[in-house]
Amino acid sequence: MTNTMWGGRFAASPAEIMEEINASIDFDKRLWRHDILASKAHVAMLGATGIVTPGEADQISGGLDTIQAEMEAGTFTFTRALEDIHLNIESRLAELIGPVAGKLHTARSRNDQVATDFRLYVRDEIETIDAGLAQLQLGLAAKALEEAATVMPGFTHLQTAQPSTFGHHCLAYVEMFGRDRGRFEDAAKRLNESPLAPPRSPARAFPSDRDMTAKALGFARPTANSLDAVSDRDFALEALAAASIAAMHLSRLAEEIVLWTSPQFGFARLTDAFSTGSSIMPQKRNPDAAELVRAKTGRIAGAFQALLMVMKGLPLAYAKDMQEDKEPVFDALDALKLGLAAMTGMVGDLTVDAKAMKRAAGHEYSTATDLADWLVQTLNIPFREAHHITGRIVALAESKGSDLKRLSLAEIQSVEPRVTEGVYAVLDPASSAKSRKSQGGTAPANVRREAKRWIKRLEKDALSR
Repeated sequence: MTNTMWGGRFAASPAEIMEEINASIDFDKRLWRHDILASKAHVAMLGATGIVTPGEADQISGGLDTIQAEMEAGTFTFTRALEDIHLNIESRLAELIGPVAGKLHTARSRNDQVATDFRLYVRDEIETIDAGLAQLQLGLAAKALEEAATVMPGFTHLQTAQPSTFGHHCLAYVEMFGRDRGRFEDAAKRLNESPLAPPRSPARAFPSDRDMTAKALGFARPTANSLDAVSDRDFALEALAAASIAAMHLSRLAEEIVLWTSPQFGFARLTDAFSTGSSIMPQKRNPDAAELVRAKTGRIAGAFQALLMVMKGLPLAYAKDMQEDKEPVFDALDALKLGLAAMTGMVGDLTVDAKAMKRAAGHEYSTATDLADWLVQTLNIPFREAHHITGRIVALAESKGSDLKRLSLAEIQSVEPRVTEGVYAVLDPASSAKSRKSQGGTAPANVRREAKRWIKRLEKDALSR
């Protein structure tokens, strides 16, 4: 039996494998809320413009209300024979109200219907993801305030660099996730056009009011070009691109949590709430939540590439290839939301070992740059020369198995005789971190000020949602 929603041209049923490859209801049924919302806006416009009578519009809208109630109650029956969410809903509407249900599809096609539903879905997801990013930022800013003076080693190439603070480190991620929110915000602005019911020809067979439906659905305006309206998936690609970058940032933080909680670092600890054990080694505490967040980056970035490849060779306007747009988007945005929630939990759960961090901050001659700066500021030595002098002092300390601050003044003076006792003030890691007072520096006062600024901003944003 052919599909009764489109089968007038066809005398025979599709092959079983054709039904298998063609049906999308198994995954696009999650768009039911958006499909009903768009259909209600559309039928209201049809009634207002006289394309259908007010009574017909009320009848169709009432039927859609019934279907919505069935969906919410979990009693709606989906069938793969009807291919997708749009035809499943329209078929049920016909069962409820009879032939008048067929008038709902006047002045629209499935192509603009799915484009509208999908935009509504992505817009909602962006709003949810933005809230998740904001919560993570708030957790990191609170941790930064709490650990503003906790000295830790900075790293470059994963080698010990200049001393920093854990609070300063947390604020770096607050900045990253802030940029992610900006990318999603930009994507939301560009997608905020309604593709519903674009004219099929210059003649415009029906006097549709696209401004009315755009306003009803919360879009800023209707799309300007009917071909672009049904064939555009840039909005999904932009959301996936922003998601990929955000996932990469999550992965970097997850990697650091894996390192910090390892016995080799010993900088921090996760409680049982965010750790798992080993089936064979009783002593193990595995940071599996962080590892899974790190791993999901591949799925999210892969989804972006998958959709990019779907779209890259398509002539205008719609092609069935675009049915492959939803699964990667659904999967990627679900994975990102889960990763954000898990990371927010881990940040709040993380306990820092300040003593271990401070010990590590004093290793590997981390204050060597401070020593070079002291030579420049105190002895008026050009930095390049001060760099060489400091390198020789570091080599001397290394040969003696000593930290810089444990070298005697005489030993330092054997390399540079003009050095005075005052040099020891800059060789302490805590003093080093505290001295970086310029904007963006590691000084605890800076960190506290920035953390409070972010907390105030994020709490204000939360109240305005």
